[in-house]
Amino acid sequence: MFSLTRYTTPCPESVNSQILQMVVDNLTDISSVALAPSNLLYNIYQYAIGFEVHLYLEALNGEKGIAVELVVAMQEERVVGFCLYLPVKDDLQACGIAFMAVQAGFRRQGVARGMLGEVLARYPHAELACSVEKVSVFEALGFQVRGARGTQVLMNTRDYGTDGLMGVLDVAAIYSSLEVRQIHTYLLQKHGKRAMVDAEKQRDRHLDQLTRKVQLFVQGRFPTA
Repeated sequence: MFSLTRYTTPCPESVNSQILQMVVDNLTDISSVALAPSNLLYNIYQYAIGFEVHLYLEALNGEKGIAVELVVAMQEERVVGFCLYLPVKDDLQACGIAFMAVQAGFRRQGVARGMLGEVLARYPHAELACSVEKVSVFEALGFQVRGARGTQVLMNTRDYGTDGLMGVLDVAAIYSSLEVRQIHTYLLQKHGKRAMVDAEKQRDRHLDQLTRKVQLFVQGRFPTA
């Protein structure tokens, strides 16, 4: 069994570190880029997405000017799942699910359902984006397809979006940070320029394929749209 804890203020460092490790371990599932570990750029996205989640966890202190809340599923002292979501300003019933993951060994045990149930009890009008493969999972949890958002399918618990505003962090600077440049330099020295260029081309093709896949899926759901 697992227990659920909701945080609206910073959580203990032991919980933070386990969440960030989950992000690193589940990057392909969590990131909209969804790169496979075989791509040489994978380490860059591990750092960038991990740091993005770190910034949102920091924002639980309220000092970044946005609303952030978190539900954590734990088995004893171990984090087995987390759901980080952003309440919508001017709409007390709405939120956006920003990041969610469940440890591999605890999937299909009701962890995701439990966490989302905790969120929806307070914010019944919720929106998220996921891969085509996960649509059926979220449909079973009460979400419905609304459209396409880049490489992911946009889903909502209602058939319309909220009119309220959701505060998000500007994380674009992460990808031009010193840390990312250092990781890129290390990879360049280790694998060579040609291999890195090939990795970038592979990533771009991958993103194009994902985007097209989502567009075709949504068109199939809304053939007259």
